[in-house]
Amino acid sequence: MFDIIILALALSMDAFAVSIGLGSKGTKRTGSLAIMAGVYFGLFQGVMPLFGYLGGIGLSSWVAAYAPWIAFLLLLLIGSKMIYESISVGIEEDIAKITHKIMLVLAIATSIDAMAAGFSLTLLEVNPIFACGIIGVTTLFFSWIGVFIGAKSGTWLESKAELLGGIVLILIGLKMLFT
Repeated sequence: MFDIIILALALSMDAFAVSIGLGSKGTKRTGSLAIMAGVYFGLFQGVMPLFGYLGGIGLSSWVAAYAPWIAFLLLLLIGSKMIYESISVGIEEDIAKITHKIMLVLAIATSIDAMAAGFSLTLLEVNPIFACGIIGVTTLFFSWIGVFIGAKSGTWLESKAELLGGIVLILIGLKMLFT
């Protein structure tokens, strides 16, 4: 259970960072934007790991001996990508108007990593539906609150959240490799 909570927190940092960026845009609809971000990001971050889990189950007979290494490499790549993104400019700076179409694209973009991380769920003794629910609810909460943080403080916390999430994912990968 502890591993799932840590994984959920780490995966939610990408959506949290984007939500901070969206909130910093100064929209007058902060409350509705927070709900929209929470629902879109929470839903996609909750569903995509299930696809990764199912793919991992399908491949498990072929890659069972290498599963810890594959999970480690995937989490290393995802974590490294998040660390890289923490030092680069986010896409939300280029967005002029926040629409449902934009939110859908952002939700898919931030949840691709969660799909790859879902493979690691095959190595944990956990119900995948429960784990995906925890990931989705955690992301919903952090996305919702991220919009309000961005509206109040700007983007100074945005890169720090992605950096922390990336480091945590790499550490989870190392733990899976050595246990």
